Amino acid sequence: MFTPKLVSLIREGYPRRQLLPDITAGVIVGIVALPLAIAFAIASGVPPDKGLITAIVAGFLISALSGSRVQIGGPTGAFIVIVYGIVERHGLPGLTAATFMAGFLLILMGVARLGVVIQFIPHSLIVGFTSGIALLILSSQIKDFLGLDMGAVPAEFLHKWTAYLRHAGGINWVAASIAIGTVAIIVLTPRVTTRIPGSLIAIVVATVAVQWGRLPVETIATRFGEISGGLPVPHLPAMDLATLRDLVGPAFTIALLGAIESLLSAVVADGMTGGSHRSNQELVAQGVANIGSGLFGGIPATGAIARTATNIKNGGRTPVAGMVHAATLLVIVLFAGKWAKWIPLSCLAGILAVVAYNMSEWRSAVTVFKGPPADALVLVTTLLLTVLVDLTVAIEVGMVLAAFLFMRSMAQLSRVKSISDSLTEEEGEDPEAAVRREIPDGVEVYEVQGPLFFGAAHSFKESIGVIGKAPPGVLIIRMRHVPMIDATGIHSLKEVLKRILGGGKTRVVVCGVQPEVRRELERAGIPDLLGEGNVCGPLQRALDRARVLLAAAEATRAGR
Repeated sequence: MFTPKLVSLIREGYPRRQLLPDITAGVIVGIVALPLAIAFAIASGVPPDKGLITAIVAGFLISALSGSRVQIGGPTGAFIVIVYGIVERHGLPGLTAATFMAGFLLILMGVARLGVVIQFIPHSLIVGFTSGIALLILSSQIKDFLGLDMGAVPAEFLHKWTAYLRHAGGINWVAASIAIGTVAIIVLTPRVTTRIPGSLIAIVVATVAVQWGRLPVETIATRFGEISGGLPVPHLPAMDLATLRDLVGPAFTIALLGAIESLLSAVVADGMTGGSHRSNQELVAQGVANIGSGLFGGIPATGAIARTATNIKNGGRTPVAGMVHAATLLVIVLFAGKWAKWIPLSCLAGILAVVAYNMSEWRSAVTVFKGPPADALVLVTTLLLTVLVDLTVAIEVGMVLAAFLFMRSMAQLSRVKSISDSLTEEEGEDPEAAVRREIPDGVEVYEVQGPLFFGAAHSFKESIGVIGKAPPGVLIIRMRHVPMIDATGIHSLKEVLKRILGGGKTRVVVCGVQPEVRRELERAGIPDLLGEGNVCGPLQRALDRARVLLAAAEATRAGR
């Protein structure tokens, strides 16, 4: 469970014929990752070299320790919003601390074996915050996409668009043309070749055109200066306790996003290769990678679905490909990084516009809207909170809302009905169907269906708590369709039973209890409360027991 796939590969023996495909795939993915790492860093509000550092350090560690053979890790668009907010409030030291904390949280998730649990996060919630992030990424790039001369861009979504509209007359048509051309090249390149990434072609063409034509557009150099040509010395930031306390929420969001993205990427990779990943080891790998990225001053990292898919399509089948990808980036930074400073920002904005479109999940959103209204509500709520408030708040509220709506749905499935007076409605092939049983006079049968948990407890008490003006001699509570019962359900059942039994006129028999539910009833002392023999198996035994109880009651009355 906690063995990296690389270790398993070494034990099994690395196939020599796989070395060349892995190297080829690693080099190609490294080239693909170069512009994305720079673009994600700039969009996150940090210098471009931070993205490159992350892709190198975290990318290498993720591949070396991953629970997936083909996972490619690095900075992704999912972190842009949360990273930008942290940098704005706490600066780069705060971001380093949050990345560190997120790394330890991811390791704890893996050690606690939460890899499977995280997969139960609602799809509508994931689509909601992913779509919100995509909208925020696109919004953050409008200034560079259009080359607007407007100074600092406001952080809030609505204020940002208000400022854009106010400066709409100052569009730099050269920058806008480069951005539009970048989008066109990325979209059209796959029709010609899938070997060379469109983003790389766009960067080369745009950079050469700007430098050769001396075009009046902003570049990385004019805004950020030089790009460092190597890795910095590892260091820990000095942070006070109050700041660390403020960063707990953002760190948790980073950890959750990292877990979701990496596991989704691993699942997609399994579908493409026919393999299987180790989810808990994957979380541990992501945690170590984020700690390593933070040590070198990088930003949060996770598994990148698009780069992982590119790795697979180009023949990568082992962790060696991912490690070569990181090494390729390191070589580029060491020997060609100085040229990256001439990349026009409008070109990077075009790349991020395509990333935002691919992240938008609009097809998934359409599918969600065609489904249950509760899922659509979770999606819309999460999206709006992501865009208008905060990603951390959006995830927290979305999770709580999804949980409440799920409990509401389960509560609606839980119901109690009397089958004593409607036997003709119970016809069917089920040998336990009440129509096949003769229910004696003085006996009422109530069927409980669905989980008896705190969300359904009130409805249960209302339905079965009133058994009519003339209480029956025996009340049978049939529980064959109750898959689970919690403490609140047991408490409600006890209250109902005590009220009915307290009248002295009605005896209660419970039947059809599933083994798991019966164990809970026994722990709660329900059989002792009902009396010996009053918790039965099939309905027929309960009816036989009811006849015995009726006869005993009749004999008692006759004796008086």
